[in-house]
Order: sequence, then C-alpha cells, then structure tokens
Amino acid sequence: MTNQELQSLKNKYDIIGNDPALNRALEVAVTVAPTDITVLVCGESGVGKENIPRIIHQSSPRKRGKYFAINCGAIPEGTIDSELFGHEKGSFTGANEMRRGYFEEADGGTLFLDEIGELPLSSQAKLLRVLQSGEFIRVGSSKVLKTDVRVIAATNVDLMHAVSKGKFRADLYYRLNAVTIMMPALRERPADINLLFRKFASDFSARYGFSKVTLTEDASILIRKYRWPGNIRQLKNVAESVSALESGRMAPGSDKCVVDVDVISRYIPREEPDMLPAKTSDHKDASESAAEREAIIMSILQLKQDVEYLKEVIAKAGLGITPTHAIAPPEPMTPVQVSQEQQHDMYEYDDPEDQEFETQEPEDMSIKSANLELIDKVLRKHGGNRKAAAAELGISERTLYRKIKNLK
Repeated sequence: MTNQELQSLKNKYDIIGNDPALNRALEVAVTVAPTDITVLVCGESGVGKENIPRIIHQSSPRKRGKYFAINCGAIPEGTIDSELFGHEKGSFTGANEMRRGYFEEADGGTLFLDEIGELPLSSQAKLLRVLQSGEFIRVGSSKVLKTDVRVIAATNVDLMHAVSKGKFRADLYYRLNAVTIMMPALRERPADINLLFRKFASDFSARYGFSKVTLTEDASILIRKYRWPGNIRQLKNVAESVSALESGRMAPGSDKCVVDVDVISRYIPREEPDMLPAKTSDHKDASESAAEREAIIMSILQLKQDVEYLKEVIAKAGLGITPTHAIAPPEPMTPVQVSQEQQHDMYEYDDPEDQEFETQEPEDMSIKSANLELIDKVLRKHGGNRKAAAAELGISERTLYRKIKNLK
C-alpha cells in the first residue's frame, strides 16, 4: 500500500498513529481481505483489535453481506451454542420458538468472534466443524445445515498456553491461525500517544462544547513514559476526564486549556517500581493447604482416640478405671468425621499430644503405674517388638514410643 492509501484507510476507520507495527497490521488486513482465509487477531485488551475485522469485511467481496461481532466471553456458557448455531422450539426451557444462530444469519457475510479463548471446549468442537466443512446443527435438532461464513477471531490471551493447559483445542488453534495479525500495545508505539491524546481531547471538546485541552512539554513526556496497561481505551478515558474536569484552566488570551505535568499526573495511576504483584494462591495451592490442615486435625483426633482406647484396655484388665464405652480398636479417621466442633475443641490445647487420661488428680499415680505395667507386659509378650506391641494395644508405634518416654 502507498502512504496515501494507508492514510486514507486510517481516516475511514478513525485510526490514529504512524507506528510501523500498526501500519503492518493494517496492510496485512487489506492483503488477506479478498480471500476467505481465517484470520486470528492478537493483542492486549484495548489496543483496537475490533478495527481489523471491519477492515477485512469492508475490503472483501463479502462487504454486501452481513457482519456480526460476537464477544464469546460475554455470553453465558449454557447459551453460547444457541447464540452461535441456533435452536429448535422446545429444545430447552425457554425455547418457545425456533431461533436462527449467528452462523445462519451471517451466511454470505463475516463473523467476528472476539475473546475466542473464552469459548467452551464443547463449543470449540462445533466451531471446528463449521470452519472445516461449513456444517452445523441447531441445538435440539438432528438436521445438518450449511453456511458460508468468513470467520475472524481475536484473543488477548496466549492461545498456545491455553492449548498446553487443555483449555483450548490444538486443532482449532491451528485452523484459526492461518494468518495472524498482531496489534501492538500502546506502550510499544510511544510516538502515537500524544497524537491519540489530542484526538480524544479534541473530539470531547467539540462534542460537549468544552475548551480544548493542550499539554505542556513536561506533561507530554509524562504520558509518553507511562506504560498504559489499559492501552488506547485507558488513554481515551484519561483524555476525556482531563477535558471535562480541567476545562476551566484557560490560558491567558486563549480559548485553550493548558494542562501541566502536575495536573495530568493526578489522572494517571501511580506506578511504584519497587512494588511487586501480590502472590495469590491458585486453586491448587488452596486445596493443598486445606488438605494439610485436615490431615493435621485428623492426626490429633486419632491420638485422642488412642488415649481413649488405652483407657478401655486398662479398664478391661480390671485396673480400676470405669469404661465409658465398649472396647473397640480405633478406626482410621475420615475427612467427614472432622466437625467444626471437634476442630474447636482441639485448638483449645497448646499441644493435644501431651494431654493425658481425663481422670481425677488422686488417680494420676495409679494410672501411670497401670500404663507402665500394661505396656511392659505387652512388650515382654512380644519379645520387645514394639511394632507388634503397639498393634496389640491398638495404638501407633510412634504413640507407643512417646508413652514409654513420658511414663518413665
């Protein structure tokens, strides 16, 4: 494209900027427009990806057909198949009549699928079929329908990463990625930032009758250095906010509103270079943390059960302790047995493992002696094999070691 043709294209679609990456994206869009090849537009949110499919459609033989732009991330997962492919009457609750989907309505035209990475996996399979054969089926129907639609997709996420995570079909990615058009982030085209600011401020003042905002040199440098994470959308919001709130600052002998660096800095979020993003736990981390806590709780409860069981063994041996329930080896704890009340009771003690038998003070010495006698008897029975002794006592080997140590 010649410079004149490129500028004419920018004027037609209200595109501001002279960055080489931006110009390259526009040239590729015009080059592929006469074909039906699938195009994937990539770039961060707010960079103006929606301009590319409009340029392709209007520069193609399909320009007389319909053009639909669908945000896949804004449609609930349960209804997206109906939106894209239509549904039959009675196919689901609320389907009071037959409805034609976008692929049917856009027959002979162009369909722009924005945020394609948000499309559910089940819908991705149906989209792949349309791209390969032009065939689709309405929800609730078994009849195969045909359509002739040019599909252009856009994403602000790394689809290859989504493929590696199993969130996006690899075959669909390669089918969509016939031609990739990259839209540069605003921070990658700093020379265009002041042009865009002036454009947005001028449009706002003309629309609402406000005085036109101009920036001092220092203010212009500041907005060029800012990284603009929200890209063009964020810059437009700042320009309109400054125009609306600072229009009273008129320069002497002029109808312009001059904004210096101190004023413009109040409208730009402060960046702290020493600040790092806070680490947030993902679902896996949270699950592991909960599992570890539950395991600790269950271990504590198991130890308490061991103590209770040992009391029952002593009572059965006729050593003077009244049993509170029938003797039975403690069963392994399961997560469902851990109630909030039990958790609260456990945390009332500094160290639950150090809690001894719940008996009155005068009985402490007799209980200690009974414990030693019982443990010694069982150990002698098994020839000093602590593992076998622990098994007969119904406690863990670790608990037996601790009791021997504490009772001596």
